[in-house]
Amino acid sequence: MNDFRNIRGAVFDMDGTILDSMGMWQDIDRRYLARFGKEAPADLQRRIEGFSVPETARYFKDAFGIPDSMDEIIAAWNEMAREEYLYFLQLKPGAEAYLRRLHESGVKLGIATTNYRDLTEACLKRLGVLDLFDAVVTSAEIEKGKPDPEIFLKAAEAMGTAPEDCIVFEDLPAGLLAGKRAGMRTVAVRDPAAAAVDEQKRAMADAYAASWEEWMKETAEDLSE
Repeated sequence: MNDFRNIRGAVFDMDGTILDSMGMWQDIDRRYLARFGKEAPADLQRRIEGFSVPETARYFKDAFGIPDSMDEIIAAWNEMAREEYLYFLQLKPGAEAYLRRLHESGVKLGIATTNYRDLTEACLKRLGVLDLFDAVVTSAEIEKGKPDPEIFLKAAEAMGTAPEDCIVFEDLPAGLLAGKRAGMRTVAVRDPAAAAVDEQKRAMADAYAASWEEWMKETAEDLSE
């Protein structure tokens, strides 16, 4: 276990990291492609891992020959996802408790997600945690998706913390690589939807969180001083 007692900022990916939502996005991909008589490849999530929303739309258009414009593709995804984010999706067990513990300890908190800003803020507000974050960076503010470090560097800048004083929590290899490229310490968060890359994540990250409850226990002393 690495020593995280001197962290000043913590940056969280949202989907699959603190929010139990990755399975939903996989279902949306399958249903969207089915509209055009296409079948989602078994490795689709690996192919688009870390992409921003525009990058993913471009990939779908080029790889699957989707006739819709990129704006139409994005609008369709947004509509398919909106109800889930506004009403149903939940935080992973223990995530809120850990966010509040960091916040109360004076650690700056940031969200760095390639999701849409309106869905991100609406969902986090409904779940009662939006006000805990000092910075929210989404696909609207970046040009390059993960594994490019842009989104994490922007989050650190918005929080007013140096990258080397930050820790990144991610559920996918591309996000962990982006965190490392930003000069931050990294924690791989287990997510059932990413079980196939779990060992890869363990090897890449500075630490591994099997669940938020377990991570809370393992790091109980890190914020006590």
